[in-house]
Amino acid sequence: MTATSQANHCFAFEHDFVGTWRCIPLCVRRKLDLIGLKLKLNHWLAMSQEQRQQLVDWDDQPQALAAMAEHCRNLTRAMADGEAKALPPACEEPWQIPTAVAEQVAEAAQVRQVSLSLAQWHKLNELERFALCKLARPGHDHHNLEAAFSEVLG
Repeated sequence: MTATSQANHCFAFEHDFVGTWRCIPLCVRRKLDLIGLKLKLNHWLAMSQEQRQQLVDWDDQPQALAAMAEHCRNLTRAMADGEAKALPPACEEPWQIPTAVAEQVAEAAQVRQVSLSLAQWHKLNELERFALCKLARPGHDHHNLEAAFSEVLG
């Protein structure tokens, strides 16, 4: 996957909702973390299919992300759940650091007997590291974690 293709890349383990967009795909969730915006699933589902697709296809370069933040605030302002909330933009998150395997991901890999070296982690692009971090975090149901390990490390 090239650096530019990660902006709208959907993983094979997300296939059950790609196109219908009944869930927020990881490529959009990464962009939301980068812009510091909490978009609820209710916000996402209140958008039209075309609006959701537009966010999937949105570029992830800094200027484009700034425009996406404003676009999302405008889209959600009149929604029942109110305007999407601002959060601190992602900065030095474990998925943004290719030189050290994220602790939660390393632990999850070890529990599942998945081999994950620093060299493998370093070769992953930011979206792949983001996916593993999000799926390995405490409180997540982890039902796609094995598939994610297989897809990004395979």
